[in-house]
Amino acid sequence: MLLCGPSGSGKSLVAALSGLPVLRLDDFYKEGDDPTLPVVDGSSDIDWDHPRSWDADVALAAIARLCASGATPVPVYDISLSARTGEDTLSIGRTPLFIAEGIFAAEIVGRCRELGLLADALCLTRGPVTTFRRRFLRDLKEGRKSVPFLLRRGWRLLRAERSIVSRQVALGAHACGRDEALSRMAAAAAGRQARQQTAA
Repeated sequence: MLLCGPSGSGKSLVAALSGLPVLRLDDFYKEGDDPTLPVVDGSSDIDWDHPRSWDADVALAAIARLCASGATPVPVYDISLSARTGEDTLSIGRTPLFIAEGIFAAEIVGRCRELGLLADALCLTRGPVTTFRRRFLRDLKEGRKSVPFLLRRGWRLLRAERSIVSRQVALGAHACGRDEALSRMAAAAAGRQARQQTAA
């Protein structure tokens, strides 16, 4: 199950509340010295909210391995350093459903569907002002970037949030709030569990 939405919309919290295993797609960001990283128009800031700042192919391969074998290596990414600092292994065993969450999850909805890997795709929305506040306080607390950078990014995303959600919906994600997202996750998990038991 893919879970996307603007940065700060509560994806990580909803994924945790679901009780399902979680693959953090933000760990597949490119490193800060990658020459293919996009920059914000009229600025020297790296545009970490542009899909080209993220390695979709590697993320998709990890999802495919989890579906096929129940385990996959995943990078350990430090956002404050804009760098991968190691590698870990995510194992979900025989769990019939897991959540892959991140701001770019919608970018691979079509490819996951073509490969037969997709249970559902959700775009979490909270409203631009709420998202701005949650994102800024989270990023400040975690020391993700400098305060000026966070303010510039926050203002830019506040103005762009409606278009971000529209793009993710156009890519195949269903826009919803937290309660509906959790309900759809529970229904998908129950359906997968029933099919697994029938097959056994």
